[in-house]
Amino acid sequence: MNLHIYKLILCFFALTFSASSLAQIGKLEKAKAKYDKYHYIDAREIYLEVVANGYRSAEVYRKLCDTYYFNSEYAGASKWYYKLLNEFPDDVQPIDYFRAAQCLKSTGELREAERLMETYKAKGGKALTIASYKNVADTLFEKGVDDKLFEIDKISANTEHSDFGPAFYDNKIVFASSDNASENFDTEAVDLAGWDKQPFLDLYQVEVDDEMNLKEVEPLKGDINTKYHESTPAFSKDGSTMYFTRNNFLDGKKRRDKDFVIRLKIYKATKVGDTWDHIKELPFNSDSYSVGHPALNPEENRLYFASDMPGTIGMSDLWYVDILDNDTYSTPVNMGSTINTVARETFPFISTKNNLYFSSDGLKGLGGLDIFVTKLNADDHGEIATFGAPINSSKDDFSFIIKEGRIGYFTSNRDGDEGSKSDDIYQIWERCEITIQGPVTDADTGELLPDTEVTLLDSNNEVIQSVILKEDGLFTFNLDCNQQYIIRAKKEGYNPKEEIFETPKNPKTIVMPIVLNMPLTLKVMDPCLPNDLGCKLTLQPIYFDYDKSNIRADAEVELAKILAALKQYPELKIHIESHTDSRGRDAYNLKLSQRRAKSTMQWFYDKGVTKSRLSAKGYGESQLINECANGVDCSEEKHQLNRRSMFIIKD
Repeated sequence: MNLHIYKLILCFFALTFSASSLAQIGKLEKAKAKYDKYHYIDAREIYLEVVANGYRSAEVYRKLCDTYYFNSEYAGASKWYYKLLNEFPDDVQPIDYFRAAQCLKSTGELREAERLMETYKAKGGKALTIASYKNVADTLFEKGVDDKLFEIDKISANTEHSDFGPAFYDNKIVFASSDNASENFDTEAVDLAGWDKQPFLDLYQVEVDDEMNLKEVEPLKGDINTKYHESTPAFSKDGSTMYFTRNNFLDGKKRRDKDFVIRLKIYKATKVGDTWDHIKELPFNSDSYSVGHPALNPEENRLYFASDMPGTIGMSDLWYVDILDNDTYSTPVNMGSTINTVARETFPFISTKNNLYFSSDGLKGLGGLDIFVTKLNADDHGEIATFGAPINSSKDDFSFIIKEGRIGYFTSNRDGDEGSKSDDIYQIWERCEITIQGPVTDADTGELLPDTEVTLLDSNNEVIQSVILKEDGLFTFNLDCNQQYIIRAKKEGYNPKEEIFETPKNPKTIVMPIVLNMPLTLKVMDPCLPNDLGCKLTLQPIYFDYDKSNIRADAEVELAKILAALKQYPELKIHIESHTDSRGRDAYNLKLSQRRAKSTMQWFYDKGVTKSRLSAKGYGESQLINECANGVDCSEEKHQLNRRSMFIIKD
């Protein structure tokens, strides 16, 4: 029979003991870690026997942990993580705490799992957040409003009276609210949106924090609020100019039309310090008709509003004027019959993306005033779209504003039966809609890896979904907000990989929907021949003290792996080679390597291995594996590669 000699891919290094050499070898060994379940099955038995024979190290425990963890045998993994954490606390890595916690969650030990997760975070462990990846989702309304899912909630600033007409102002919103007076408007007033005969409205402001929560409400300062109605402001970007709606009231005097109706008008105010002053009536107002609910376009050179002025098609229409120099304005322009109907169109708002939002009870909706949107172009507008529930309802829904992709507000009286008195302001945000996707590729070649198993697990280590990749090598999972996930990829012949990541806690604060691109790369495992157990066991270096040949305690753990293999596989025969680097005299290095080879072989004899299964030889510096011969200036790292012990398995 021919003698086949297989050199172990991962050699034992016989090294002079030093801190620097330990660090370098650690890097080499780490790069050669094995994480494939087909290799684990045999390796686990060897590791278990090594531990049973009384040999322990953090590296052995960690390998045992991983043989169970990556095969989803969490109860078994928990046992070995416990030993690793308690017997070798100085060698524990942050990821060990995380994986131990995940195992305990799977076995129902939640309190201890929580403690380990806190330790994981304290040791610097953290999950990737969505900010780590590019958001490739479409922004709001690029696909059309019908594709969007929203959530809404009443704001905390609502009162028992009418609250409506929010506007963005710096990091605040400004809105109209009835005061607590029981006195109603004493004469008939025009109704552009149903807020006549209510306690008088004033303008209030409230700061919105980073989590989109509202703080304390306070009235606007200055000459804005009077004993009549003020509402629906619009602010310039620099915050120095405000347009707002007020009853026909200026300088303490109220004016009526020929039918004794007090109309609505738009006024302009300028901020002076922290107060609003220098209030001016806009020139296209009239005592004979109403003009209200102003809205600026993004360029701030056009003002939109609602009015029933002559030329109006219905009860109220949307109009605009161009803002000229020196507080002058163009002639009002009706937006035409493609938007305006015989009923009411009112409460315009133009977003930074030049989308016009408005309310109408003449266009087809769910009932009452409904909210619609259209894209404004240079001289016309796009198709008109509307919202379904929960934004629109069977009652009045109006005064919609939004920072597209982030947060919005609108007004509705859906929760009451008292008309305008039931008006409340709602906050709106897109429902959490997160998709994670990506290819799995070879880390070296970049080629796609079909047939990879990709698994999504929740924070309790429960499998949510598992897929086998097709030819395109792509995976896709749908996620919830405020959750921690693990994504794990495994393929035969590759080191498995997992990523820990968290989704946003507050969907109000981030653009939705989110599509996360998370490409995963897998590293090819070092190929092991079928009976190359040394490769499968990822044997660690054997260290000798300087100028010594006796076996150290830390080296015994590694030799115990070979011993276990010899016991499990009686056919194995091993030849031990010992090599040195080129430093020192050639003859001395040869003798030193021979002593170390024999010392290693004697260790096995003492453990009961028969002499017929072992042989050993020292080669000194005669078989260098690089250019570092006598007289060549080499780094310690390169010399280190030559100081090695090799175990050749003979079959």
